[in-house]
Amino acid sequence: MSRNLHTLRIFSGNANPALAEEVANHLNRPLGRSTARRLPDSEIHIIIDELVREDDVFIIQPCPMPVNDNLMELILYIDAFRRASAHSINVVAPYYPYARQERMARGREAISARVVANMLENVGASRVIYVDIHAEATQGFFNIPVDPLSAMTVFARHIQSLQLEDPVVVAPDVGRAKLASRFARLLNLPLALMHKRRTSFTSTETTAIVGDIENKTPIVFDDLIAGGSVLTQVESLVDAGARPEVIMAITHPVLLPSALERLDKADYISKLIVTDTIHVPKEKQHPKLEVLSIAPMLAEAIFRIHSGESMSPLMKHQG
Repeated sequence: MSRNLHTLRIFSGNANPALAEEVANHLNRPLGRSTARRLPDSEIHIIIDELVREDDVFIIQPCPMPVNDNLMELILYIDAFRRASAHSINVVAPYYPYARQERMARGREAISARVVANMLENVGASRVIYVDIHAEATQGFFNIPVDPLSAMTVFARHIQSLQLEDPVVVAPDVGRAKLASRFARLLNLPLALMHKRRTSFTSTETTAIVGDIENKTPIVFDDLIAGGSVLTQVESLVDAGARPEVIMAITHPVLLPSALERLDKADYISKLIVTDTIHVPKEKQHPKLEVLSIAPMLAEAIFRIHSGESMSPLMKHQG
């Protein structure tokens, strides 16, 4: 039972209202009433349509395309809740914007992920929750509490139900090795690692594969799929002796048109399993695409935060 005297309230932005509705249903709470509209000059107008004074507000708003519109909508929601005297304003952004711009790879670059953190914090966010962030160090950009959740347990349950033949977890590059290692440990499976070299801003090539993949079913685990270069990259696994039945488990389905084109051509990929951190519209649906819900996990996280309970059970596989 909650020890919190402040009422739990769930609100949704326009980015993924279906996810917010499912989270609210799991918590047996109605979605809060608010209005976000685009004015004729493209400005965004936000108004909260009910009292939230001294309430614990959770605003669910991932920030996929159009990234800047969704981010600005989130910023204005936070400001509206602050001006409406909410007790706490908890940002649930399953897909965190600008997450891949978390460092200076070259001189004179903006560290955009840090800018987003500053914006959220300075406008009045009390806490931030995201899922499978591209760079774990992003948590250090904040001076407010951050809960870095992962969808790996959601994927693990589904993959175990598939009863794959001789599966092996594969990290698509060295940067994903730590994440893939946790996933392999969760599934009690061996781990292989692909080394890649970036040939341009949008393309890569595999230079080596470390680990035994001979006659095994690869499960490639990654945080996001945008242009789909990873779909082409994993063909090298089949060339090296793996089964031509590659399973892709990728949390955030950005899915640019090029990714769907590559998925069409990739006969060696049997499934692309993603989550609903980002809404997948009808035009992006594909016979190989399976979408898993993270709503139960987000609902549990929200309940634990509101109740003052430990978040450790949701993060026990992230060490």
